Amino acid sequence: MSQDTPPLPAAGPARTEALREACAAGVPAARADLEALVRIPSVSARAFDQAHVAASAEAVADLLRRAGLPEVGIRTATAVVDGEEVRSAPAVVAHRPAPAGRPTVLLYAHHDVQPPGRDEEWTSPPFEPTERDGRLFGRGTADDKAGVVVHANALRTLLPLWGPEDGVGVTVFVEGEEEVGSPAFAAFLTEHRADLAADVIVVADSGNWRVGVPAITTTLRGLVDCVVTVSVLTHPVHSGVNGGPVLDALTCLARLLATLHDEAGDVAVRGLLTGTAGEVDLTEAQYRADAGVLDGVLLAGTGSVADRLWAKPAISVIGVDATDVERASNTLVPSARAKVSVRLAPGQDPAAAMTALRRHLVAHAPFGARVEVAEGERGSSFSADTSSPAHEVARTAFEQAYGAPVVEMGMGGSIPFIADLVAEHPAASILVTGVEDPDSRAHGPDESLHLGDFERACFGEVLLLDGLAGVPAPVTAPGDGGSAGAATGARRS
Repeated sequence: MSQDTPPLPAAGPARTEALREACAAGVPAARADLEALVRIPSVSARAFDQAHVAASAEAVADLLRRAGLPEVGIRTATAVVDGEEVRSAPAVVAHRPAPAGRPTVLLYAHHDVQPPGRDEEWTSPPFEPTERDGRLFGRGTADDKAGVVVHANALRTLLPLWGPEDGVGVTVFVEGEEEVGSPAFAAFLTEHRADLAADVIVVADSGNWRVGVPAITTTLRGLVDCVVTVSVLTHPVHSGVNGGPVLDALTCLARLLATLHDEAGDVAVRGLLTGTAGEVDLTEAQYRADAGVLDGVLLAGTGSVADRLWAKPAISVIGVDATDVERASNTLVPSARAKVSVRLAPGQDPAAAMTALRRHLVAHAPFGARVEVAEGERGSSFSADTSSPAHEVARTAFEQAYGAPVVEMGMGGSIPFIADLVAEHPAASILVTGVEDPDSRAHGPDESLHLGDFERACFGEVLLLDGLAGVPAPVTAPGDGGSAGAATGARRS
């Protein structure tokens, strides 16, 4: 704490108000920081210039230094991917040691972004942040450069107010390859394990219930995907001369893909688990509006909307390779392929799910067509322990910041690296937060951030970190892998 900074009041309304004023004073600078990050096209997909990802890491490191963290560095790790040794994209790791008896909190976000897609589908340029109607548009405004800046702003607010014996230990970990599946994440955790040990892990990569209503994500679905190829001929043949006795590969592929769901639209692959989301007030009308479902299109599947979205498997065909319509000739297509993505119910083993998917596709080959399945990505699901003291602090913090009760919600998407965090630090409490809302359109054209929720998220994290100082660090045996208390003392910079 600076000699010119008055001490914070004790816990209570006066302290909350002091923190609110300090956080609000820093919001304009936080927005400027966010806009500067968004202007860096840090697309981690390998077809794009990776120099921008490196520049983004440098910008994040500079931001965390300016936030007051005493130790900031850019790190990489070596992993074996598909039998080849690869170096990870640059990540930023920063640290503030924990005062005696206080927990260490790991703050996660990622600085890489999805490809922008077609420029003509954006109302304004994807890497030029633009405000319209209280929202900031641009690739990464919500996913996940806002998460990076929320972390930085919280620390810039708190560190001048905390004395050396106040607050919590903080480690900030900003990854650079989340949008390509975090291929080196497990290796990074292993290589830098001591530097990333924590009692509480805050993953700022999810969303809120809606604008003005905060949420903590308590479950995430897992993921497997594959490319299925259907072949019926050794080469294209004339569709008139040869059509009839053999169905073309694209028709056979369509018939095969149609077997993945039953008549009600439920997943028809045997061996995939299904669950329930509990009592959640998610209406069909709300879902249709949030997802942009066209009038007249019926929703698929059975059970509540929340069950279908968060607790049951979902299968989507996300890509097809076949002859272009404009270039099509009157020939039977000999081979066609599709990419099939499966979201898994919480608790489903990804390896078992992939086995079930492969078995189904091979068994349902239409008319004896040759079916080949190339396995792709796998990711585990997540279910949080919502009874932890950290979750109680988080609920209180975000309710105060947003002025509305926190919704504990599931998420239909997947964040597979959380399973790696849990495996590496099994005793840590995991809090999945975020700044997105149902209209953020992450990954799509016109991605945006609601600026009011951005300010509320900044304040919520200030209250969260300040509140976690009241949660004692657990006392555990050295080397058990779960303690921030033990790990903080053992950490060497």
